[in-house]
Amino acid sequence: MSTHTPPRRADAAAVLEADGVSHAFGEVAALQGADLRVTDGECLALVGESGSGKTTLLRCFNALVRPSTGRLRVRGRAVADSDPVALRRSMGYVPQQGGLLPHWTVGRNVALVPTLLGRSNPEAAARAALERVGLPAVEFADRWPRTLSGGQRQRAALARALAAGPDLVLMDEPLGALDALARAELRHELGALIRDAGVTVLLVTHDLHEAAELADRIAVMKDGRVLQADTLDRLRAAPSDPYVTELLDRGLGSAVAP
Repeated sequence: MSTHTPPRRADAAAVLEADGVSHAFGEVAALQGADLRVTDGECLALVGESGSGKTTLLRCFNALVRPSTGRLRVRGRAVADSDPVALRRSMGYVPQQGGLLPHWTVGRNVALVPTLLGRSNPEAAARAALERVGLPAVEFADRWPRTLSGGQRQRAALARALAAGPDLVLMDEPLGALDALARAELRHELGALIRDAGVTVLLVTHDLHEAAELADRIAVMKDGRVLQADTLDRLRAAPSDPYVTELLDRGLGSAVAP
């Protein structure tokens, strides 16, 4: 089960909101009236099979995808009314495969957002972020991304997302490219980092064990819709759709994951 104590309250402020969001890529409907609410300080995991719309919905919140219909708000402000560049710089983002620029050193990669925001000492922010994720700056700041292991690259990508001190982080399959051993190790450390940072997190994952360990709530997606978003215990006890039970049983087994 999740190692979090869910902070969600009835009066908790919504940091991310999606109402009736739909989008298609050509003839393929990626989102079909998706609704979602992520509250201040919680980690919510989007889970579902490939093609369910998880990544598309996440990318709607940082304006990498502009949906055809529906409303999106970040911190109460409509995404449609926000400058996309400023919006992206106001949040951390860990894309699939990490997204480190190969021709920049690790330190320069991590200092990117503090530099773009005009912070007084982006290099110091980068060093602190690297230390935070277990990559000592004296050893890793001057290295090239290609010289890092898969786990180290993901740590560096996480450091880049945290370097400017955002209150909101979007993570798209942050551990998906790792082998099982590295994934298990970094998953545990990622949970501690999320809790210590006190940030709001929207996490896309296909790994139900990852969702159960990291997230306060889990949102189950199918065919571009959010079928149900709740704690793991409540998803088990009161599924809104047979698919919710089916997905959890396939991903975690018939007993609640430890």
